[in-house]
Amino acid sequence: MRLQLCTWPEVEAYLEKSTGIIMPIGSAEQHGPTGFIGTDAICPELIAGSIAENIEVMIAPTINVGMAQHHLGFPGSMALRPTTLIAVIRDCVFSLARNGFDRFFFINGHGGNTPSLQAAFSEIYAERSFHADGGGSPQVRCSFANWWKIKSVKKIADEMFGAGEGFHATPSEVALTYYGYPEDAERVHTAKLDPKRAPVGPIYDAEDYRRRFPDGRIGSDPALATPEIGAKLLSVAAAELQGDYEALLKED
Repeated sequence: MRLQLCTWPEVEAYLEKSTGIIMPIGSAEQHGPTGFIGTDAICPELIAGSIAENIEVMIAPTINVGMAQHHLGFPGSMALRPTTLIAVIRDCVFSLARNGFDRFFFINGHGGNTPSLQAAFSEIYAERSFHADGGGSPQVRCSFANWWKIKSVKKIADEMFGAGEGFHATPSEVALTYYGYPEDAERVHTAKLDPKRAPVGPIYDAEDYRRRFPDGRIGSDPALATPEIGAKLLSVAAAELQGDYEALLKED
């Protein structure tokens, strides 16, 4: 069930059966010449949708813009400051918690969001902790998973891509988006990559990033990506993260 396609009575009825919700979160940032700007949002959306094919679960609208200031040297990239993203996550959780949601499982598609997610959860818990009686704030549980780091996905990435997986604009994330959007993949997948495998190095501000990594990739060879591999990645990611979500629902 996608929240944005539900009516409020349908959400109210869902809450009588479950108080859990999956929160996809990503970014709007360049992914090299062959990767979509929305890659980091598309991947968790696809995984959440696949989970919803197996169990009844509410899926929140994707948080599409993340902490990606280092990508702003490339046209089309968008970013939120860490403090802004923390506030967005916090407000989204409390908006939903007000009417009964209390188990929030974020599927994250962008590594740059990780510190902000952790800080946002701390802010959310602090709302209760600084009041002896909870201060009227709902008692919630928040968890997140970086989908590309889970065991089942890493196993396929290691086998199929090896060192070509790299660190940004990786063939695993590109493959997943190509599976989800094959017509768009046909348009972009033949773009020239030079060098074949991108360089590696540190990340600082946007100007420095563009200088170090001229085409946007870091250590990766996304030419290895295929929709077929993307289908395998989607299947294993959905299965593993479904288990993690169901475990969160059972927490006291």
